[in-house]
Amino acid sequence: MDVILSAVVLLFFTFIFIFINKCRRSWISSSSPVRSMLLGTMGWPFIGETLDFISCGYTDHPQSFMDKRRLLYGKVFKSHLFGSPTIVSTDAEVSRFVLQSDANSFVPSYPKSLTELMGESSILRINGNLHRRIHGLIGAFFKSPYLKAQVTSDMRKLLLQSMATWKEDRPIYIQDETKHIAFQVLAKTLIGLDPGEEMEYLRIQFQKFVAGLMSLPLKLPGTQLHRSLQAKKKMGKLVYKIIRDKRMNVSPDSRDVADVLLNDKSEKLTDELISDNMIDLMIPGEDSVPLLITLAIKYLSDCPKALHQLKEENLELKMRKEDLGEQLCWDDYLSMPFTQSVITETLRMGNIIMGVIRKAMKDVEVKGYLIPKGWCVLTHFRSVHLDENYHESPHQFNPWRWQERDMSSGSSSCFTPFGGGLRLCPGLDLARLEASIFLHHFVTKFRWVAEEDTIINFPTVRMKKKMPIWVKRDVHQ
Repeated sequence: MDVILSAVVLLFFTFIFIFINKCRRSWISSSSPVRSMLLGTMGWPFIGETLDFISCGYTDHPQSFMDKRRLLYGKVFKSHLFGSPTIVSTDAEVSRFVLQSDANSFVPSYPKSLTELMGESSILRINGNLHRRIHGLIGAFFKSPYLKAQVTSDMRKLLLQSMATWKEDRPIYIQDETKHIAFQVLAKTLIGLDPGEEMEYLRIQFQKFVAGLMSLPLKLPGTQLHRSLQAKKKMGKLVYKIIRDKRMNVSPDSRDVADVLLNDKSEKLTDELISDNMIDLMIPGEDSVPLLITLAIKYLSDCPKALHQLKEENLELKMRKEDLGEQLCWDDYLSMPFTQSVITETLRMGNIIMGVIRKAMKDVEVKGYLIPKGWCVLTHFRSVHLDENYHESPHQFNPWRWQERDMSSGSSSCFTPFGGGLRLCPGLDLARLEASIFLHHFVTKFRWVAEEDTIINFPTVRMKKKMPIWVKRDVHQ
């Protein structure tokens, strides 16, 4: 019933989306050059293949939509998804080319509801020099030893506070626990906000805000999009006040992302633009770390051998630091090779970001394929990550596969969990760090039994039951 209801809602969304855009991209003529070069089907008029794509996402085999068409048409094929004629790439080289291209060739494309909520000045939408400026400033700060040390301290403090409240006679919901912790770390990193009433207010409004990211693009009172826009206004007032206070007492030492942007000398970054982007930057950051940790716990629970080796590695480091009378610092957490292999394998299998959509700004030819101007390209990360040509036994959780491979947290053609090119996620190192900190303290302090739970893959990746586990404190630690 849930699948049918979701399909009906998204069918309605598709019609609305198309008519709002005056159906200007709803179909193409049979004389288009792409028809003679790319195989595939456009599906039903207006609807395209959207319903097939969505319905597969709600099943136990979310990859079936892609697998079926790859067998019929090859790794790059045409379709019609979410109101737009679309080239779907499950080919690592083609996807990499699209991700590496600049705004002269491809620009980001999002569902109508998401663009309404983000606004015109969002870093997730802007292109050119302004995007490069903001992305570069944030990326450099995220790589700084200062921020990594701050995140380590904040994450450890919040995590240990949370773990101290865990009871052995009731389940712990890992997905909820990690969301609560990660949001506080994120808010501190972006705007310097400490836990308290303002933090809780921001968290509540943010949950209302993100509820509309994949909603019908109707802004009428009573609709989800309208409620989300109202929540963003409330968040905006608080964040803008924080930005204005920072402007009045600007410090040359950047303690958070807002400070970094306020200290920019280009004078192009207004307080309004900075404030709006602090909220928009919470969108990719709010889910990625909690889901990375939650999925790692899920996979480790199902693989005792990997859990044993991970625990041994972390216990060894813990005892070594205790003998020296030292606390672990950020580079200690990132120094454990098998822990990083577990995180990498979790990213490969979990596919927290299924893929990204880009819109062609001109006719583009890549690897013999023509992508017409105005068409969208879905670079489907999951297909590459689960392709047996790139990863042996791809559906098996096997962190040892990364022991002899490049462990860089950046992207390669067959491993792109954080995207790539100019829009490579600047928080990738911090995501690894936070996951490493959680796993270290979790496996060295607790034993646990996980309840049965399943992964839902649409519209976002999440655990159906929020990953309930029963914990026992390890009395020997």
